Amino acid sequence: MSEFSLSIRACELAEQVIREVIGEGAPLDRAYSRQFAGQKLAPAQQAQITRVVGEIIRRLNFYCYLAHVSLAEAGKHAADLLMAWHAYQQLQPPRWSQAAPLNAEVLTQRLQHANNVAALRDGCPAWLDVLGQRLLGQDWTAERAALAQAPKRYLRTNLLKCERSQLQSRLAKEGIATAVVEGVATALEVTSDAALFRTEAFKDGWFEQQDAGSQHVADALDVTPGMRVIDACAGAGGKTLHLAAKMQGKGRLLAMDVEQWKLDNLKDRARRAGAHNVETRLISSSKTIKRLKLSADRLLLDVPCSGLGVLKRNPDTKWHDTEARLPVLQALQAQILDSYSRMLKVDGILVYATCSIMPDENRQQVDNFLANHSNFQLLDDETISPAKSGFDGFYLARLQRTAE
Repeated sequence: MSEFSLSIRACELAEQVIREVIGEGAPLDRAYSRQFAGQKLAPAQQAQITRVVGEIIRRLNFYCYLAHVSLAEAGKHAADLLMAWHAYQQLQPPRWSQAAPLNAEVLTQRLQHANNVAALRDGCPAWLDVLGQRLLGQDWTAERAALAQAPKRYLRTNLLKCERSQLQSRLAKEGIATAVVEGVATALEVTSDAALFRTEAFKDGWFEQQDAGSQHVADALDVTPGMRVIDACAGAGGKTLHLAAKMQGKGRLLAMDVEQWKLDNLKDRARRAGAHNVETRLISSSKTIKRLKLSADRLLLDVPCSGLGVLKRNPDTKWHDTEARLPVLQALQAQILDSYSRMLKVDGILVYATCSIMPDENRQQVDNFLANHSNFQLLDDETISPAKSGFDGFYLARLQRTAE
């Protein structure tokens, strides 16, 4: 957390972001983009605002409790939440708002109560706490606490352009401090406030910002140069570009998605990364999948999910309509796994992945699929635990097709 009070301008920007995200339901990254557009903020100033806003949204019910604001009305009381943050940090807030500072005695009483209510202290809504306890049992307590922490910033070295040591040296020359991440061969942790996307290293395609846990997913696919690989839920293409680097730009890598704008963004990223073997294809109907039957040596299904493993990075997820969307998402996951798996060759490997740590989106989906598809077998699976790794939470299962 920041050790200093926010400036008046920073408070104004932070207040607007909180109102957009909590009051209007805007995605956090888009709210940041809108509020920071045209602002001449130093990297340290921007980082301070995102740290404070992230902390408030990660533990929104906690700060609502301190500010004596109902969760339903939180978007209308962003200034009060910022006052509560300053009080919790024992900092003097600037005079930018009519919101009154918190009474010290009342704050002490509320903190004592909140510290005795684990879900409140960890910023966990009631529905998620019930779900986590039901699905993860005793492990949920540690995961809940881990998901309340601020996310670290990780980079993935683009091996098409450089080695990790070369990237680290170049970033150091641009004033960006990093540390090697043990156990993840391409990852660096950024340990200083920095405007990463303004660096020459980024413009030259030497890295992508990607969580270290996420980098395990492409590794699990075990691709080699010359293969025919399909990333069937490519989105903006972070894992696609990782696969391209592991293929050394050789072979065919088909990135597919149901939204064209995501594929258009991927094309731009692929050009910058030098990933010349990436092709994009819009999934316009079931015929798109049928035409690719038995064509892929490797198939990645990074399916739409609840995002309940990446809450420290996307904390707004738990305050929106995620609970209501869970049944729809799980039905979609099952449908994608059933339909898209037909693109895999016999003896080929499929990786099913989510950014959730909940078994009903993960191993349960895999088990249900295997129960209805005797021509596939489970090789292995892994849950990347935020509590154990410090990374974001992910799940991945490796399946092999044994017959048509």
